[in-house]
Amino acid sequence: MTGSVESGALVASHLDALDATLDAVRGESARFASWGSELADRLRRGQRLLAAGNGGSAAEAQHLTAELVGRYRAEREPLSALALHADTSTLTALGNDYGYSEVFARQVRAHGRAGDVLLLLSTSGRSENLLAAAEAGRALGLTVWALTGPGPNPLADAAHDALCLPGATPSVQEAHLVAVHLLCETVDARLAPPAPPAHSGRPARRPVAGGPPVSGPLVVVGDALLDVDVVGQVDRLCPDAPAPVLDAVTESPRPGGAALTAVLATAGPRPVRLVAALGDDADSARLAALLEGSVEVVRIPAEGSAPVKTRMLAGGRPLLRLDRGGLAPGPAPDAALAAIAGAGAVLVSDYGRGVTADPAVRAALADAARRVPVVWDPHPRGSVPVPGAAMVTPNLAEAIEAAGSPTPPAADRVVAAEDAAAILRRRWGADAVAVTVGARGAVLRAASGTSVVPAEPAVGGDPCGAGDRFAAAAAVALAAGRVADEAVADAVSAAAVFVAGGGAGAVRRDASAPCGWTVPGDAPRAPERPAGDAEALVAAVRARGGRVVATGGCFDLLHAGHARTLAAARRLGGDDGALVVCLNSDASVRRLKGTTRPAVGQADRAELLAALACVDAVVVFEEDDPQAVLARLRPDVWVKGGDYAADDLPETPLVRSWGGRVVAVPYFAGRSSTRLVAATAAGRAGDTAASRATDPPDPVPQRGEPSP
Repeated sequence: MTGSVESGALVASHLDALDATLDAVRGESARFASWGSELADRLRRGQRLLAAGNGGSAAEAQHLTAELVGRYRAEREPLSALALHADTSTLTALGNDYGYSEVFARQVRAHGRAGDVLLLLSTSGRSENLLAAAEAGRALGLTVWALTGPGPNPLADAAHDALCLPGATPSVQEAHLVAVHLLCETVDARLAPPAPPAHSGRPARRPVAGGPPVSGPLVVVGDALLDVDVVGQVDRLCPDAPAPVLDAVTESPRPGGAALTAVLATAGPRPVRLVAALGDDADSARLAALLEGSVEVVRIPAEGSAPVKTRMLAGGRPLLRLDRGGLAPGPAPDAALAAIAGAGAVLVSDYGRGVTADPAVRAALADAARRVPVVWDPHPRGSVPVPGAAMVTPNLAEAIEAAGSPTPPAADRVVAAEDAAAILRRRWGADAVAVTVGARGAVLRAASGTSVVPAEPAVGGDPCGAGDRFAAAAAVALAAGRVADEAVADAVSAAAVFVAGGGAGAVRRDASAPCGWTVPGDAPRAPERPAGDAEALVAAVRARGGRVVATGGCFDLLHAGHARTLAAARRLGGDDGALVVCLNSDASVRRLKGTTRPAVGQADRAELLAALACVDAVVVFEEDDPQAVLARLRPDVWVKGGDYAADDLPETPLVRSWGGRVVAVPYFAGRSSTRLVAATAAGRAGDTAASRATDPPDPVPQRGEPSP
C-alpha cells in the first residue's frame, strides 16, 4: 500500500509541475498564432522549415517535420520541412570531420535560404551545436525561432524570437510536444480554404498577376541622404600635385537615397510618405526642409548627422565624391510602424544604413507584403528582402554579389542577369526579381518565367539615380494593378527618360510643379530604320558585326500589344542590329485560325509591319511554323511574347543549334487580334477598352501556335 501511495504522489507531483508549464503555454496563444501563420505563409510560397534539437528535443523536432510533410489532421499539400538530425550518415560524418558543435550549422549553410525558418528546440537553451546553427541561420537571412526551457538563456538571445517555458526538464519537454501540435493546428488553420460567407475585414494580398488598384499612400521606407552637386569648371592643376582645381559656380542640394526615391514617386497618382531616420543635426534639418510640402516624413529618431554625398562636377562629369556624416537609427516609433501598416504600397529603398535591420520594421514590412505590393530596392550592405516582396530590383552588380555568381564579360551581362534573377527569386522568396542591366534594360524573373525588357537607346545623360527611378516607377505601376511585366516595362522606360534628361542632377525644386519638383524629361526617339529585303538585310547586318533579331506570328489586325512587343524586340538588336518579322501567309493563317481568318491579307499585313519604325524587314512564310524561314535567316535572337515559355516552342532547339537565343519579352494582357475580330463582329470594334473589359480572356496558346 505504501508503494502505491508513493506512486500516486509522484504522478500527482509530475502532473502538477506539468500544469504549471502548460499554464505558460496557454499564455502564449498570440505567439503561436503569429508563428503558425508566418510559417504557413512561407511554406506556401516555397520556403522551408529546418528543425533541430538534441535527445528528446530531436524527437519533438522530427515530430513537427513529419506532421508538415505528411498531414496533421485534414488532407492538404505537403510542406517542405527537414529535421537536421534525422540523416544519421550526414550527422555522423559532420561530427567526425568538424566536431559535434558544427553538425547543425553546416547543414543550415547547405540547406538554408533567406526567408526559410529555422526552429531550434532545447530544454536548457545552452547547447553549443544549436547556438552555432542559430548564428549560421541569421547570417544567411533565415528567421530563427527557439523553443527552450526557462529564460533568459543563450539560445533565446541568439534567436529572432523565442518561447521560454518555465519548469523542470521533463515538464518543458512534454510542453514542447504540445507546442509542436499547436504550431501544426495554426499552420493548418492558415492554409485551410476560407468558408464562403466569412470575411475577416482585412484585405487579402493582391495577386502578383495584377488586379484592381490598391488604396492608401505609397510609403517609402529606407535610408535618407542629402545629396549636393558642386558644379564648376577646371582650367588648371594644383601647383603642388597633379590634381585639378575646380572653380565652383553653383552648389545644388537635393534629397538623396530613400528621400530621392520618395520625391520621384510623387509623380504618381497617390500621396507619398517617407519613413526614414533623421537626427537633430543641421543636415537632417536641411533635408527635412527640402522635402517639406511634397513628401510627408515619418521620422525615426537617430544619433549622429545625416549622411551627405557631395559630387564635384565639371563639364557634366564627376571629378570626385566626398562623403561625410552618418546616423545610428534608434528603435522605430509607433508612428513609423503605423505608416507601414496603413500603406497602399511600400517601396523599400535600402542604402545599408540600418533602417531595414530594425526587427520591428522588418516585421511590419513582412506583414505588409502579405497585403499590398512591396517593392524592395536592395543594397550590398543592406538587409535581406522580406519574403513575399512583390518585386526586388537589384542592379546587375548587386544581383551577382547576392547570388554568388562570377562577374560576367560585357557580352554576357543579360545572360548573367537571367541566372542571378532565378537564384535570387528562389532565395529571397520574392514574387518577382527585376535585375537592371544599365543601358541594356532589365531582366525580369517571375512565376511565369524570364523575360528581357530592353531600354530605349539614350545619348549622353547621367545615370545617377536611375535605380531609384526604376524602383519608384515599378512600385507606382504595381500599386495601380499592373502585372509584373508591365510594371518593369514602365520602369525601364521611366529610367531611360530620367537618365537621358540628366538623372538625379536634373531634379529641381519647383513650386509651380504639381508635386513640387521637376523630374527629367523627354527621351530621344530612336531613329527610323527602313525595311528591305530580309536576307540581304541580314547579310549587311552581319557584315558590320550587328545582331539579327527575328520574331514571328500572324499579326492579323495590329494592336498595341503587337507594337510594344515589336519595339522591345527591336531594342534587343542594338544600334547596329536589325529586326526581321516572319509573317504567316494567308493560307497558313487559315489552317491555324479557321476559314474566317485572316481579317487582313498578307500584303497589307506586311506593308503595315514594314511601316513601323522598329521593323527593318518582313518575310512571309507559307508553312504552319517558322522553322524553315528561321533556318535560312539564322537569327542571333528569336523573340516571342511573354505568354510563351521558351523551352516549349518547337523552334527553340533549331535556334539554339547555331548558338542563337530564344527570348521572351513582356506579354501585354487583354490585347489580341482574335478579340478585335470578335468585337468587330459584335459591332463593338470602336470600343477596344470595352472589349478588354468584357470579353473573356484568350485561351493559353498551345505548343507551336503563333500569337493572334
